[in-house]
Amino acid sequence: MLTPLKETLARALEKNGYHFSADTQQQLIDYLTLLEKWNAVYNLTAIHLPQDQITLHILDSLAIYPYLHGKRMLDVGSGGGLPGIPLAIMDTSNTWVLLDKSQKKTRFLVQVVAELGLKNVTVVCSRCEDFQTPSYFDSIISRAFGTIRLFLENTAHLLDKNGYFLAMKGLYPKEEIAEIPSAFHVHDVQKLAIQGLHAERHLVRVQKI
Repeated sequence: MLTPLKETLARALEKNGYHFSADTQQQLIDYLTLLEKWNAVYNLTAIHLPQDQITLHILDSLAIYPYLHGKRMLDVGSGGGLPGIPLAIMDTSNTWVLLDKSQKKTRFLVQVVAELGLKNVTVVCSRCEDFQTPSYFDSIISRAFGTIRLFLENTAHLLDKNGYFLAMKGLYPKEEIAEIPSAFHVHDVQKLAIQGLHAERHLVRVQKI
């Protein structure tokens, strides 16, 4: 028998055209359960209502999946694991690094990865400008890092020459786009359609010149 949260998630996924296995849906539920459990001490999210968690955490994250490039992903300022955790659950063929400078948040992420058995996810506690890796990333994603310019300048050393920066934004970020340095090129800006979310969402895709 489905619990109310499972029923709500199943309806929301179907409404948005996602067809996940029961195991995948259960992993998403388990993630939200862990997020709520740890939130009281770690202050990971201000969103508590199950419907809002599904829409603003799960669906909002999954919406950028069609625009991911390559197989090696970096989620910068991952915080509570968004969008990296839902996307890593959705497609286990992609590898993810979840990067955050907060030790308490990365402790939570390590616990999530362990409890959900996410073998395609690595958690790193570091400032992005200090983080070094031998393998560059195909896609670098930011959901709540700051301005697009700050995001690009602090992570440019981590992106593959053919890779993409993906900046998740609400309203069309006209002023932020105008401030992007000349060393970068805006590939496109996608307006995301999320059923059940009554707010604008945009994804700005940028490349290095």
